[in-house]
Amino acid sequence: MSGRTQARACPERTCVGCRERAAKSDLLRIVAIGDQCVADPRGTLPGRGAYVHPAVVCLDQAVRRRAFPRALRSAGALDTADLRTALAVPAEATP
Repeated sequence: MSGRTQARACPERTCVGCRERAAKSDLLRIVAIGDQCVADPRGTLPGRGAYVHPAVVCLDQAVRRRAFPRALRSAGALDTADLRTALAVPAEATP
């Protein structure tokens, strides 16, 4: 043994909204199912994923920049209405 410790690297991803790098566990994975963006909190849905901070601000920036169709390689625009309500509910429930 060389005496070196095995440091495990924490996987990092880039938020498509604010373009900041963060730990994968701090971001929410988004996948495209049909023409809708769907949250994938467990990270098990098939297909390409895009990562965003679980905040409405980052979601708004991603929609304004048209980042979801580009990151998910979708031909047309994607509907984010369900995603917006899913992100808004936990923020309001927290006191």
